[in-house]
Amino acid sequence: APAFIEVFSAKLGLTFIPDGAGDLKKTFGPEDVFHYAYAVFHSPTYRQRYAEFLKIDFPRLPLTSDKKLFAKLVARGAELVSLHLLKSPTVDEFITSYSVAGSNQVDKVSYAKKRVWINATQYFGGVPEAVWEFKVGGYQVCDKWLKDRKGRTLSMDDITHYQRVVVALKETIRLMAEIDKAIP
Repeated sequence: APAFIEVFSAKLGLTFIPDGAGDLKKTFGPEDVFHYAYAVFHSPTYRQRYAEFLKIDFPRLPLTSDKKLFAKLVARGAELVSLHLLKSPTVDEFITSYSVAGSNQVDKVSYAKKRVWINATQYFGGVPEAVWEFKVGGYQVCDKWLKDRKGRTLSMDDITHYQRVVVALKETIRLMAEIDKAIP
């Protein structure tokens, strides 16, 4: 909205460009605003502080006048977006294993000792507990993804996708902590 851009531009002392990203020294663009908002809305402190309000209304975006903080949050938000779209090269650096031969059929999903079991003999190994417990919209991501495939046989693409999701969640947790540290 023009009024929002006018206020944010004045607060930051940067000129708004109508397309893409700015240089964050003299200009900022819509992609920068999106990445900034994405970072702020992933701050655990923000989510906790405004939890009740977020249940009944749209999130409010606090605006900063600190150019360095803005640039740092834009960078973290861009990293998060790339991870969540599974476009970051980081997601291909698997932290899990899946080497047990078997049917690859998802029968019963459970978690114990860094292992996500999909049936009596097969599991994804090396899944950190924090990643297993990570929730989005009230759903435990790693659990729900597999339970949605109950009764199906996982293809190699499915197995690779799940391993990429685990990495994306691990990195999301790390970035959320960095965002909280960056915000005074």
